[in-house]
Amino acid sequence: MGKERYSILFSSMTGNTKELADAIREILPEETLDYFGLCKDADPQSEILYIGFWTDKGTADEATTTLLKSLRNKKIFLFGTAGFGGSEEYYQKVLHNVRENIDPSNQIVGEYMCQGKMPMAMRERYVKMKEAPNHKPNLDMLIENFDRALSHPDKADLEKLQKSVLR
Repeated sequence: MGKERYSILFSSMTGNTKELADAIREILPEETLDYFGLCKDADPQSEILYIGFWTDKGTADEATTTLLKSLRNKKIFLFGTAGFGGSEEYYQKVLHNVRENIDPSNQIVGEYMCQGKMPMAMRERYVKMKEAPNHKPNLDMLIENFDRALSHPDKADLEKLQKSVLR
C-alpha cells in the first residue's frame, strides 16, 4: 500500500482474527505502523486502516461496527473470520452487511474473509441438541462445519490474506 501510515485494528473473540492481524503485520513496514491492537481501544489517525472482525449474526461484531460507523475519510481494508460458511458467497453476504456501517467518505481498498475455528462448547451444544427426540435436521451439517473449521485459519488462509494486502 505504499508508504502511507497505517493501523491494524481488530476484534477477536477466539484468536482467529488476531491471527489474521498478525499475518498482515508480518508483511507491512513496521516504521509506518501507528497502532496495532483492539478496535475498542483505538483512536485511528492513520491514512489506511486494516480492520479485522469476527462474524456475529451475519455481520461484524459490535466493537468493530461501532468503530466503522465513526470513521470518515479513511482507506479501509476489511478482514474477518466466520465460524460458519466457508463459501465465498457467504463471505460476500457478511462483507456486504459490514460495508453498510461504513460512511461513503471512506474508501474500501480491499477485503478478505476466511473460516475460523469456534469454541468447543459450541460443538458440545450441537451434540447435546442431537440427543433430543425431535432435533433439527441440520445438526449433522453444523457438526461437520464445526469440524472443518477447527484447522482455520490455516497457512493457506494466511498466505491468501497476505497476497490480498499486497495487491
